[in-house]
Amino acid sequence: MKYTCEIVIDKPRDEVIKLFDNPDNMKFWQKGFINFEHVSGEPGKPGAESLIRYKMGKREVEMIETITYRNLPEEFHANYIAKGVTNIQKNYFSEAHGKTKWRSEAEFKLTGFMKVMAFFTGKGPFKKQTMIFMEDFKSFAEGKPQYGN
Repeated sequence: MKYTCEIVIDKPRDEVIKLFDNPDNMKFWQKGFINFEHVSGEPGKPGAESLIRYKMGKREVEMIETITYRNLPEEFHANYIAKGVTNIQKNYFSEAHGKTKWRSEAEFKLTGFMKVMAFFTGKGPFKKQTMIFMEDFKSFAEGKPQYGN
């Protein structure tokens, strides 16, 4: 399952990347975020792995982030692996007239229950969640954070 989402943020790209590239900011734009823990590799570099935890409803979800490509401020790619789900994420950032366009290309590989669920729901819920994160990041970057302390 593949899809692309885009959003324009009313801030220069360098400012956007500074916020995007700091894991301490995840609590301000990712609903349910619990924590980010570096596991291996050089932090922020290709090959680095981190454990990310979220609270979703009454359950806690853990995933491993592996950075696969980093050429900021233009690109950041990573794989996110959780039970039954592999999300291959490619993020592209471009600037025009003091604003930043963020394009996110997502590919999901599903197994087990998640594959069955996607068969019935399609990519709609996955794309919707991606757009929620992007819109919440936009609000945070523009000075209107949705979550966090």
